[in-house]
Amino acid sequence: MSSEIDSKMTQNPQQLLKTLFTAAVDSAQPKLCVPMNLPDAPRGRTVVVGCGKAAAAMAVAVEDHWIANHGLDRLSGVVVTRYGQSLPTRVIKVMESFHPVPDHASVAAAEAILAAVKGLTADDLVIMLASGGGSALMALPADGLSLDDKQRINRELLKSGATIHDMNIVRKHLSRIKGGWLAAAAAPARLVSLLMSDVPGDDPSIIASGPTVADPSTCAMALAILDRHGIAIPPAVRQRLESGAAETPKRVAGELRMIVTPQKALTAAAERLAGTGFKPLILGSSIEGEAREVAIMHAGIARQVIQFGQPIAGPAVLLSGGETTVTVRGKGRGGRNCEFLLALAIALDGQAGVYAMAGDTDGIDGTEDNAGAIITPDTLARAAAMGLNPKDYLANNDGYSFFAALGDLVVTGPTQTNVNDFRAILITN
Repeated sequence: MSSEIDSKMTQNPQQLLKTLFTAAVDSAQPKLCVPMNLPDAPRGRTVVVGCGKAAAAMAVAVEDHWIANHGLDRLSGVVVTRYGQSLPTRVIKVMESFHPVPDHASVAAAEAILAAVKGLTADDLVIMLASGGGSALMALPADGLSLDDKQRINRELLKSGATIHDMNIVRKHLSRIKGGWLAAAAAPARLVSLLMSDVPGDDPSIIASGPTVADPSTCAMALAILDRHGIAIPPAVRQRLESGAAETPKRVAGELRMIVTPQKALTAAAERLAGTGFKPLILGSSIEGEAREVAIMHAGIARQVIQFGQPIAGPAVLLSGGETTVTVRGKGRGGRNCEFLLALAIALDGQAGVYAMAGDTDGIDGTEDNAGAIITPDTLARAAAMGLNPKDYLANNDGYSFFAALGDLVVTGPTQTNVNDFRAILITN
């Protein structure tokens, strides 16, 4: 981008924040990171399976590479993505299901994926494409459990403020496909998993609940998580976890290739600041915690930059990623990024020279139609002029309605990738 355009962006902080978000998302597109990580074709068949919000785009990238290098004669497979996010493919079937709570289509997709890897030989290759959202999109209740059992647990976990790490430990122990069970089903074929991380710390056993990854967690750990969060446990679920009779596989065969991470996306955004006059500082790519508490911490750092030039002197952009949580107590609308921004605006209290954006890199904040939102130094003043009380909206977990009223939502549509949340705080002082 030319220096002239860069100059215009520095005069429009909101546009610069959106440009940084786009840079992060673009760096994690499957068409860039999938082809360079694909294995060679085997002597036998190649079966592609996958789940997640990036699954369709990943499948297209595999097909394009196979057409150019091997042909499609011995390529087949099935992947599942979120409703409305399918893409045209040639030989790999793309199914759709619901997120964040699994539905009957999630079960059908899991059954189709298990069927696709059945009866393979050591001459065959299975390529697993895993990305964020896969836990709900590919759900198969364990023996003795119903889909209703899994749905009830998922809903309660989502409202509880549990971390993604804890949620996926529970999900794995209620499943016949997660926590390494898909890898067991694919044997003796060679298995190569391409993973797009959307989890803090990039733990492969947590991404999409690790269908092809050995699971170090236990039934006892899953039960303790549910009890700690005060979640009502259906009798069949409690019996399964207390018995410990159906532990997840602790050893599975297969190769794991981490093809993109939140850190890579933040680095791309930081590099995009070259020539703008703003210095980047990456605070961390795996920040967790209650969204409103993480916001208070970010506000404190921004004030430290302004008042003391620490840990970096302005003008600067503070970048961070990871996955915050929201303990739902109200009945409002909005995901964790709008919750973070609303709490951040309250904490900054109109601080001059501070702008911020937060958004989910998959383009969907929670279950709404926005990726995130933007705050400006006059966010609270504009809200007051409209009769909006930000603290009331925060108490009701209603960040979406607050920012919609101000016209400050950021809507991108599905991005066909997912490397978790992106946060940028721009300090002009």
